[in-house]
Amino acid sequence: MVLLFLACCLLRRKRKKTYDVVKGISGANELTTVESLQFDLATMQAATNNFSPQNKLGEGGFGEVFQGGLPNGQQIAVKRLSQSSRQGDEEFKNEVLLVAKLQHRNLVRLLGFCLEGDKKLLAYEFVPNKSLDYFLFDSEKRRQLDWPLRYKIVSGIARGMLYLHEDSRLRIIHRDLKCSNILLDSEMNPKISDFGMARIFGVNQNQATTNKIVGTFGYMSPEYAMHGEFSVKSDVYSFGVLLLEIICGKKNNYYHQLDGGEYLASYVWNQWREGMPLEVLDSAIMDSYSRDEVLRCLHICLLCIQEHPAIRPTMATVVLMLSSNSITPPSPRHPAFFVRSRSQGLNIPMRELESDRSTSKTMPSSTNGMSVTELYPR
Repeated sequence: MVLLFLACCLLRRKRKKTYDVVKGISGANELTTVESLQFDLATMQAATNNFSPQNKLGEGGFGEVFQGGLPNGQQIAVKRLSQSSRQGDEEFKNEVLLVAKLQHRNLVRLLGFCLEGDKKLLAYEFVPNKSLDYFLFDSEKRRQLDWPLRYKIVSGIARGMLYLHEDSRLRIIHRDLKCSNILLDSEMNPKISDFGMARIFGVNQNQATTNKIVGTFGYMSPEYAMHGEFSVKSDVYSFGVLLLEIICGKKNNYYHQLDGGEYLASYVWNQWREGMPLEVLDSAIMDSYSRDEVLRCLHICLLCIQEHPAIRPTMATVVLMLSSNSITPPSPRHPAFFVRSRSQGLNIPMRELESDRSTSKTMPSSTNGMSVTELYPR
């Protein structure tokens, strides 16, 4: 009787854990949908050879990612959230519910999840070519990304973001769009991943404010980083920074690291204003680029990183500008977080943001690649 009682308690606890995944986030009756995605821990252990180091694909602030195979032969990627992960219960709930509902060729597909004890696992379709930053920021590997392929990746990301903002059943603000969250499949098609920080907007909702800033320095829009205000235009800003990196083949803080003065956005703006926009182009694609496409992409990314959200285009307009030569975009103004060089005198809002607004005690010196979950504006 004692053993039977304990077994019943454990079963109830497991069911309650599953119910908590959907409680408070989704509306009516999502429990059945979520339970259909649930894997048991034994299946995940068998799929990854008990999370063998030989199966490990990578590691981030959230934990480790392992390659695995299901009994039916399907290859999967299993994300194991560490106990010290920046992704807590709320982020885990977001990821399970959002990715399970969203279906688009440019979004990574969630196959299931596992919640047993303190174990939190997410199983995704396996995307063999890792993430965009793996290629883009490596001096040798980025040569594999010629201009036609980069343009294809940009267009795919734009379509995926348009789906999130306007074409899905939900209006989703991603809030952490960056190179490391763009996965590449076997045909180098981009797939947007990591929805732990995403937010759902109502049908008529255009903007929200939070005291808990999440995302990655360098990709955050100024109104979000400094005032906690986010909208679809916050994602547009992040897309603009991402587009800059794809064109230039450099991280958004590259020039700042070199001379302590400029960020990539201000460097590109200076070259654009001085009539030398092609000077910013990644040397690895000099033999393959289309001048018109590069100039159009530079024009679009400068519009996306404008300081005022109202001036930035929507993702629908971005997709249209990428696919049509007949549209004449408006002239861009200088980008947000414009940083003058040392010889001109410093005017660096980004530095002020890093030093004054972060509550993290372990922040690295780089302004790129670190997701932040505890940052409070003044």
